[in-house]
Amino acid sequence: MTSLALTPPRARPLSPALPLVAVVALLALPIGPGGEGGAGPADALSALVVLYCAVRLVRDRSRPLSRTAAVVLGLPVLGLAVAAMGAVSPGAGLTGMGRYLQVFVLVPAAVLLLLRDRSDFRLLAWSFVALAGWQGVIGVHQYVTGTGASYRGEQIRAVGTFGAQDVMGMATVVSLGLVCAVGLALGRTPVRQRAIATVCALALLLPLALSFSRGAWIATAVTCTVQLALAGPRRALKVGAAVAAAAVVLVGGFGVGTAMLQERISSITQVTDAPDQSVTDRYTMWAAAAGMWRDQPLTGVGLKGFPEHRDTHASLALSAGSDTEGAGTAFRKQPLLSPHNMYLLVLAEQGLIGLLALAGGWLALLVCALRRLRRMPGADCGIVACGLLVWQLTDFAYADIGGPSTVLTAVCLGLVAWWGVGSTAPGDR
Repeated sequence: MTSLALTPPRARPLSPALPLVAVVALLALPIGPGGEGGAGPADALSALVVLYCAVRLVRDRSRPLSRTAAVVLGLPVLGLAVAAMGAVSPGAGLTGMGRYLQVFVLVPAAVLLLLRDRSDFRLLAWSFVALAGWQGVIGVHQYVTGTGASYRGEQIRAVGTFGAQDVMGMATVVSLGLVCAVGLALGRTPVRQRAIATVCALALLLPLALSFSRGAWIATAVTCTVQLALAGPRRALKVGAAVAAAAVVLVGGFGVGTAMLQERISSITQVTDAPDQSVTDRYTMWAAAAGMWRDQPLTGVGLKGFPEHRDTHASLALSAGSDTEGAGTAFRKQPLLSPHNMYLLVLAEQGLIGLLALAGGWLALLVCALRRLRRMPGADCGIVACGLLVWQLTDFAYADIGGPSTVLTAVCLGLVAWWGVGSTAPGDR
């Protein structure tokens, strides 16, 4: 009598997406007091991830990017090359080009190539949610204990570990985590996952509100509306009712920052009638960026050129800088070195060539992601990917790249690229 050998099931190998999860996790570390918006540990690790991806491609002789992916992700290189040659100095040109390549080309390509299937995609999406939860807990604690960044004379603004020098950092992280949670909650996945994702999304509403970031609020509201529309009317009605109920309980029931939140929300509609100094500064820098573009419409003033040309194009309404204080840092004037509008920044420094190349790639990604989601309605990965890109494109009207959280933009674009132009996405489990 022969006996059949029982072979144990093979263990699933470690996901190659784990280095990407590590990049996200590093953003949980506190930023040193007085830290500027330069490269941080997450940026350094993202460079190593790109190198790791390149080594794997050479070692495994893997098929590189598809033609569509190569064209879409490679479009920004044209404008960057032209703008780098027109920079105020070779060093500024190389630094600026390296940053743009990291955020919009290299890291997104590495994410696209490292993700194997939807399980890896979900792993990375949940890491966004976990990071948002961590930063959100710290932000709420800062508000409750009065240890946050200064806002209207009180140190109550939730900024997480990013400090007063990067007040948009926590708002960005929490917004992206909320977008991922909403996408995971709306997808056709097991009930348990949807329930956990829904709870996470509702919990993240509080720290997002306490960030007092109008741009993040607008981008998140627009994105969640789009995600609800993509998920279908029935699920949209259920989730919309839950979010509305949570907002009523948080703001109305507990009185969470009621007076200041109402004042901040109402200020969104007063940006033309009675703008505060921050809005005036933003309008002034937008006008300065438009003036730079009119001087050099095709190629712009060169990478890293906005600070050099700002004063010659800005009016006297521009203040000396924004006041930053709290969250462990002393009072200081933070210089205004960018227009806080990604489209105008690219237009000013790279001209029409750069804007068409960069924004053209984003638009192509959005079209490809929506087309794939249309063929696979209800796919959680598709709803997450489309939501992340919609959030970025909306937020870019109020912000630009800069600060430690910028590396998340690169990872987001990689997730969108994997879903939209990745050759293996539609058939993966």
